Amino acid sequence: MAPKPEALRIAVVHGPSLNLLGRREPELYGRTTLPEIDARLRDLGRELGVEIESVQANGEGELVDFIQERAARVAGFLVNAGGYTHSSVALLDALLATGRPFIEVHLTNLHAREPFRHRSLLSARAAGVVMGFGPESYLLGLRGLVARLRGEAGAPKLS
Repeated sequence: MAPKPEALRIAVVHGPSLNLLGRREPELYGRTTLPEIDARLRDLGRELGVEIESVQANGEGELVDFIQERAARVAGFLVNAGGYTHSSVALLDALLATGRPFIEVHLTNLHAREPFRHRSLLSARAAGVVMGFGPESYLLGLRGLVARLRGEAGAPKLS
């Protein structure tokens, strides 16, 4: 019997104020909480044979530290940088320095919101961007990242 291949590990990065999901502007972000999103990601991860670890931080430096610390042991990142999407060169630099692919995700469609939210510093370097599907954005992003990492479904394999 062949040994079971080691599961891919994916790190999920939740930016500022995402800890308030479920009660922060529910008309915009819905009632699903961040722990519920993380549980759904872990469930999908088990289905896909992927290990999930996540962090939420309001501080930019904490997020950069998490990315740098996890880089050697994960295959890629799923990132909702929250408000840092539009302003953080530091997060972008940290993600690029890992050499790992990342998928940018957002609960809302940024292009249907205020003009200052239309610009993402991450999008141009992300392997993909999923937005506007509420919590499902995370699950779609995870499926896409795993497919790309494994070279499935016609998606180019990412190293």
